Amino acid sequence: MSTTVGILGAGKLGTVTARLAIAAGHRVLIAGSGDPERIALIVDVLAPGAEAVTGARVLEESDVVLLALPLGNLDSIPRDALAGKTVIDAMNYWWEIDGERPDLTDDAVSTSEIVQRHLAGARVVKALNHMGYHDLDDGPLPAGSPGRKAIAVAADNHEAQTQVEQLVDSLGFDTISAGSLHQSINLQPHSAAFGANATAAELTQILREFPQTERGQAVAKARSGVFGVTGGHEPQGIGSARSGSLGSGPACSPDSPFAG
Repeated sequence: MSTTVGILGAGKLGTVTARLAIAAGHRVLIAGSGDPERIALIVDVLAPGAEAVTGARVLEESDVVLLALPLGNLDSIPRDALAGKTVIDAMNYWWEIDGERPDLTDDAVSTSEIVQRHLAGARVVKALNHMGYHDLDDGPLPAGSPGRKAIAVAADNHEAQTQVEQLVDSLGFDTISAGSLHQSINLQPHSAAFGANATAAELTQILREFPQTERGQAVAKARSGVFGVTGGHEPQGIGSARSGSLGSGPACSPDSPFAG
């Protein structure tokens, strides 16, 4: 079933995802910063068939909205504009781009929880942030293909998670559950899953081992053992793989469609 996919951010991740979505038969709207004419040629060349539009049109007309922006630009997205919509958070914190932001580096919460708090009426799903854009571009395969790579998906809303899993499957990737938004810190930079270009089985194993890693231990300490490290428990909801039945990290655009 065709979906209107809206993308905020016309950088490498945004244009690669647009290209994959067009190939899958979806309608794609993509917004950079300011006048759509500024990115029209880029979109025509890198994602032929996608429409360069304003950020407002992306918010209004899309069934699913992909945030492919620097995380530091989150506050530029109108809080109420995405109410009721499924929003894919593919953003990562990079101090070189976002500046020193202690509020975005607190291990007590994941960055997707921060996104959900800002977009309180939206249904935020963490996905498409951990695989490099070059691997996304090179990796799509039909469902059931040997060696098909997987994208981890984390969410608090089951319906939204299923919607994103179906979309990711149509793009050419298996999906596995990475748990809740709170647990999605296991997909952020400095985790073993970040940058992974792996099959569903391989990625599931990486996520299940997260609590025993140095990074997982640091997160557990900040969260008083929420990942079950001290008790030796497996993180909740990790690794339920989906393949076809449901249908370096990514580079984001440096500008916001709502800036200036």
